[in-house]
Amino acid sequence: MLTLFWDSKGPMLEDYLENGRKIDSARYSDLLATNLKPAVRTKRRGLLSNKVLLLHDNARPYTASHTAETSNHLGFKVLENPA
Repeated sequence: MLTLFWDSKGPMLEDYLENGRKIDSARYSDLLATNLKPAVRTKRRGLLSNKVLLLHDNARPYTASHTAETSNHLGFKVLENPA
């Protein structure tokens, strides 16, 4: 499974999940903290001083309270995505 983060300038991070594994809130939160934030810092300098906006679907790993806490702690803003 591929998780891809991009912006108007192109891809910022691709993460491949091992075959047969499913993503959960803990794995997604770890991905945000340990992979996405450093990728934003190195590939889009100055963006972290603004707001990083996340828009993802309403799947449980992305809407779980653990993920929301991680996003808030990192200073990322999650955009509302109507069902």
